[in-house]
Amino acid sequence: MAEQLNFIRVRGAREHNLKDVSVDIPRGELVVLTGLSGSGKSSLAFDTIYAEGQRRYVESLSAYARQFLELMSKPDVDLIEGLSPAISIEQKTTSRNPRSTVGTVTEIHDYMRLLWARVGIPYSPATGLPIESQTVSQMVDKLTALPEGERIYLLAPVVRGRKGEYRKEIAEWQKAGFQRLKIDGEFYPIEDAPALDKKFKHDIDVVVDRLVTKAGLESRYADSLETALKLADGIATAEWASVAEGESEPRRLIFSEKFACPVSGFTISEIEPRLFSFNNPYGACPVCDGLGAKLAFDADLVVPDKDKTLHKGAIAPWAKGPSPLYTQTLQALAGHYGFSMDMPWWKLPEGAKTVVLYGSGSEKIKFVYDDNARKYEVNKTFEGVLPNLERRWRETDSAWVREELGRYQSETPCEACEGYRLKPESLAVKIDGRHIGEVSRLSIRHAGEWFTALETRLTDKQMEIARRILKEINDRLRFLVNVGLDYLNLSRASGTLSGGESQRIRLASQIGSGLTGVLYVLDEPSIGLHQRDNTRLLESLKGLRDLGNSVLVVEHDEEAILTADYVIDMGPAAGVHGGEVVAEGTPQQVMDNPKSVTGQYLSGAREIEIPEARRPISKKKVLRVVGASGNNLKNVTAEIPTGTFTCITGVSGGGKSTFTIETLYKAAARRLHNASDAPAPHERIEGLEHFDKVIDIDQSPIGRTPRSNPATYTGAFQPIRDWFAGLPESKARGYGPGRFSFNVKGGRCEACQGDGVIKIEMH
Repeated sequence: MAEQLNFIRVRGAREHNLKDVSVDIPRGELVVLTGLSGSGKSSLAFDTIYAEGQRRYVESLSAYARQFLELMSKPDVDLIEGLSPAISIEQKTTSRNPRSTVGTVTEIHDYMRLLWARVGIPYSPATGLPIESQTVSQMVDKLTALPEGERIYLLAPVVRGRKGEYRKEIAEWQKAGFQRLKIDGEFYPIEDAPALDKKFKHDIDVVVDRLVTKAGLESRYADSLETALKLADGIATAEWASVAEGESEPRRLIFSEKFACPVSGFTISEIEPRLFSFNNPYGACPVCDGLGAKLAFDADLVVPDKDKTLHKGAIAPWAKGPSPLYTQTLQALAGHYGFSMDMPWWKLPEGAKTVVLYGSGSEKIKFVYDDNARKYEVNKTFEGVLPNLERRWRETDSAWVREELGRYQSETPCEACEGYRLKPESLAVKIDGRHIGEVSRLSIRHAGEWFTALETRLTDKQMEIARRILKEINDRLRFLVNVGLDYLNLSRASGTLSGGESQRIRLASQIGSGLTGVLYVLDEPSIGLHQRDNTRLLESLKGLRDLGNSVLVVEHDEEAILTADYVIDMGPAAGVHGGEVVAEGTPQQVMDNPKSVTGQYLSGAREIEIPEARRPISKKKVLRVVGASGNNLKNVTAEIPTGTFTCITGVSGGGKSTFTIETLYKAAARRLHNASDAPAPHERIEGLEHFDKVIDIDQSPIGRTPRSNPATYTGAFQPIRDWFAGLPESKARGYGPGRFSFNVKGGRCEACQGDGVIKIEMH
């Protein structure tokens, strides 16, 4: 029994290519599973040990809880004993949700929202001075300044974006004498208030007064405002009874006893954590809905080939279709402004380009149109190609038109929030002169330094409130630094992280959780790390072990293998020739085992050969990137020889991905394939004329459907199907290649639709 507690005992594992593997894995140790690619490491670690641990945990839950979780199939293994609850940290991108950031995934942003809500000071955007409380007399002055004859409601916003039925509260308001409510945008007599669904969020305003503005109502304004302020905890709203022409909602004046600028009238109704959330409508920028960016028509995509003339279709979206309308429009512009339709786009005067792309402003132009049915003239202003595309995109209901026009759009930072994702009220609240968006843009290392220094800058009262919040923030930042992610920004979108970065973020979160007695299974956490940062990662793994956990790591890194308490070497080869435990024990025992290829490399008996002769480098054919300045790049200029194997290396966060992917790849993809993704800032790239295509091989999954496999992805399945279709019996039966495809009717099994498995809904 004691032996079972000290080991995870695996007997007869046969998942995938494993050949009846039996192994004892020490508990409470850092164990590295290594071996050749395809030798069965992941099959043992993830598909057997982790899968069984997860399956047992799910089976221990109630039937109600299990219905929300995906049940894992039992791995092909005879026995696993001594298994702890298992947590897998794989190399998968954390989230494709555009709202997910490093700050939200690590929960640091949640603590930051709480910090700014509790100790932040609101400032007026107009004066730059702190916003102070607004008196009732100041509110009355604003109402008396309104034009006479305006019909307005004075409202008390008692509920904002909160779930509940509010039957008790409505009864109390009715008892207090109030007669009308505004619920979720609609006005109701209080006795006819609808039953509210407690599962949904609601907005409720109590109508305190209805009036028509005129002189002499100062005392009535004051009484009604005081009543509203008392009901809604210091907030009142004056709302126009009708919607002005050209507006979608009635105008409002927000009054606050707490936060209002006397100069500009800028008001913050409440300072709560949700005000600083870009996932909540109360904090998100209303223009970009909290995404920080929006799609806009890109001049470089609209005119992709600068060598083309207007006559030959330089304006790509206007070059399609048989209608002569667009050509005649451009001819009229050329005649009016005196430029040639047969001149390459890059040679046109800047003024001509501006008019074509952005319009003629208030200047009218004579257009002559001939559609073969009639000829007519019209004098009008020209809206411009980009505004024309924007209008068509906005007005169309056709998905096809939107898809077609979307090819000429690229993502640009939102001008309203400057990419911070939050509304102006949220960005007006500052701590030590910085709003939450500015701190989120700091790297994790610099954010840690700022929060540490903040402890000495807050007042005693603020520090009393913020002490525990700052501790949680600093702890999480320290864990992220320890796993080598100090270069990331808290505002970095999760979808842009590599698999290795996502894995280390989850690793840092697990270290911060302080769990004990858990089996952690990790998939090559050192991938993408410079050797300088590898040591910190290994210290973090040892810290996870020292908390009382078992850590099982699939790894090839030499330093990680030598640091391990126990090593299991899989082999002897890949695929059907692997699936066995070749050697196990301490790193030294594995090195002493003559059967272990890994041990031979570790001991120095075998080593990777460095080629003596290198391919000659041509100085004439080079790819030259000039003035790259994206992210942390400092005006980098570099030459990459063509026709060679070039390695771009450096410490984590040094700018490798920004230079290679964000700048070089995206610029080449836009030039060669008319891609919509905008490259990082740079002056120019020379030498792209030597290439006709560019391919980015990243860590994203290649399969798009459950039926995708290596044969279909590589195209090998096509000749296989053609070969079967060419057999005499196939020809006699009239079978084509589709008869041998599991993606189309006639070839696939109709019972499972070509998936190979059938999912049965259990009730």
